[in-house]
Amino acid sequence: MAARAPAFWQRRGPVAQLLFPLSVLFGMLVSRRRARLRPQRLPVPVIVVGNIAVGGSGKTPVVDWLVGVLRAAGWRPGIISRGHGGRVAGCAFVPADGAPADYGDEPVLLARITACPLVVGRDRPEAARELLRRHPSCDVIIADDGMQHYRLGRALEIAVVDEATLGNHWLLPAGPLREPLGRLAEVDLVIAHGALSPSTRAATAKVPVFDMRLEGSLLRAVGDPARTRPLGDFRGQRVHAVAGIGRPERFFAQLEAAGIEVVPHAFGDHHAFAAADLAFGDALPILMTAKDAVKCVAFAPADCWEFPVRASIGTGAAERILEKLEDGRTTA
Repeated sequence: MAARAPAFWQRRGPVAQLLFPLSVLFGMLVSRRRARLRPQRLPVPVIVVGNIAVGGSGKTPVVDWLVGVLRAAGWRPGIISRGHGGRVAGCAFVPADGAPADYGDEPVLLARITACPLVVGRDRPEAARELLRRHPSCDVIIADDGMQHYRLGRALEIAVVDEATLGNHWLLPAGPLREPLGRLAEVDLVIAHGALSPSTRAATAKVPVFDMRLEGSLLRAVGDPARTRPLGDFRGQRVHAVAGIGRPERFFAQLEAAGIEVVPHAFGDHHAFAAADLAFGDALPILMTAKDAVKCVAFAPADCWEFPVRASIGTGAAERILEKLEDGRTTA
């Protein structure tokens, strides 16, 4: 099981205070690294979607939403990603039927749901160049989880914020932040997955903030996507709910809000599932996230269902993104 976020990240208690001097050192290293790196510009605009904390905040649905926004406006997007959890070396093109163990769960999921050309690689500028070499028709690149990759030049930054992942607002290792909270004041827009604390609202006071909800109503059989069922079919039923994501409790709460009795099974983010993880020894249905389902196709029981969701983002976010891109196009 992948590591879960330590509980002390949620408060400024004794353990966090003991580690705080290391957080100060980490902050100095982050600042020095950012000042030292020089961004590499590409021939097409780059939109970075990321966050400032360790853990999931809902970036994958935002990338999917952004692809739809760009296509509707006539752009031809491609995606680059690190490929966390994958084992391919260098840069690699991700096929829609690729194995998550090779390319990472999130890149494979994005390749499937967006049908976008997608390249994974630790070196983000090189991954972007490889994407353009293979797909020269791409005229905009979305960098998934790329806020801290300062060698990659960017035209626009979108921070996806889930307050629970911000924890005690301290930097690693005393808290979950990869960059200080003030970094949010520098982005072009913030997408808030849930309510923000007063301190986070203060940090984003001069940045447009748009609310996001994750919505879904239809389930797909993990082993046979052609089989579907409405979520409402499970109202009043007891199910095993499986989630290996940054915030498993959010998935469980969403099912409970639909009137489903949940037996929760929380795994670490990017967990490498095996058949034994789904062997619960009873006949209850199994419901899981789309990110987990891509890793379970080969061994999922017949009554195992994926719950795909889409991001619903506040009015004005799409317009701001497109305006920013058009401004860059006219001044280039």
